[in-house]
Amino acid sequence: MPGKQRAEVAGNARLVHEYMDYLRVEKGMRPATCEAYARDLEQFAEQVERRDALLLTAIETDVKDFIARLRGNHVDARSVARKLSCLRGFYRWLLLDKRTQADPTVNIEMPSSWKVLPKSLAESEVSQMLDRLGAAARSPMTEDGGRDVAALALRDHAILELLYAGGLRVGEIVALGEEDLHLDMARAQVRGKGDKERIVPLGRRAVEALDEYIRRGRPSLAHGRMQRALFLSIRGRALTRQWVWEMVRAASGNVDGSGHKASPHMLRHSCATHMVEHGADLRSVQRLLGHADIATTQVYTHVAMEHLKREHREHHPRGKRRQGEENREQGKEIKNLGTANTVAVEAKLVVRE
Repeated sequence: MPGKQRAEVAGNARLVHEYMDYLRVEKGMRPATCEAYARDLEQFAEQVERRDALLLTAIETDVKDFIARLRGNHVDARSVARKLSCLRGFYRWLLLDKRTQADPTVNIEMPSSWKVLPKSLAESEVSQMLDRLGAAARSPMTEDGGRDVAALALRDHAILELLYAGGLRVGEIVALGEEDLHLDMARAQVRGKGDKERIVPLGRRAVEALDEYIRRGRPSLAHGRMQRALFLSIRGRALTRQWVWEMVRAASGNVDGSGHKASPHMLRHSCATHMVEHGADLRSVQRLLGHADIATTQVYTHVAMEHLKREHREHHPRGKRRQGEENREQGKEIKNLGTANTVAVEAKLVVRE
């Protein structure tokens, strides 16, 4: 590798490292988020290094080519949008730090087709999944399997109830400590993005599942050792994000009949969607989910509008009627038309006579 190119690569890597320090220290972002942003910036750095340039000297064409390459490699729309958002934040930081005079992302618009509505489950599907795990946790066969088997069943049921009841992120679940639960007041103290704390109310089902886990399941998993983490593995250690993802996928089975598996984030979206469909205002949903900006929560207005349209078509007297009713109406019209034609022919015959 020529000396100039090595210097460019080193310069880009140093700049990315400094930005990660800024995100961790000043913005308070979690390590997993910083790692994802670092990967995005490293991918873009490879793009600009192909023309022997630096991140500091990137131009609008570099960003457009980067996006085109991602889409050409069939990267899904949400991931492309996230990478573009990462680049925008990076160049805003450079401008504030007066390291560059131009932002190559400023004229790049995010097409509306990229704004994908969050996927969620129907209420019946969520109930089916939670009821199935609740029944397994209370089953005599589970009890007969030993203390550890029963403890794991209680833990998994409590995690799923908490994911859906509070709309928690998977990172917030694994970061919860036992002291963060206040079941007597039916709430949990959650640390979200940027280490911002919020109070999340819990429903009766979630409180019952968590109480059962703390009383009967967690002591068995802790093995007598002091552990801060609320949810523990069979070895008494804090769970990982990846493990929770795999557990939810396995527990969901084929809930929607399409072969797709549920995820912790899908349960979070389901919580928000079902609240909006039942009349919750966006500010309440924003506080529950821990969104810093109400604009992030406004995506659920589209979900609510689709629900409203369905309800209107189904129940409004002048809405679009059911297919069966339409067929019956069409049959009546044809019958009436036939009757009218017969009357008209008979009238003509009378006139001729």
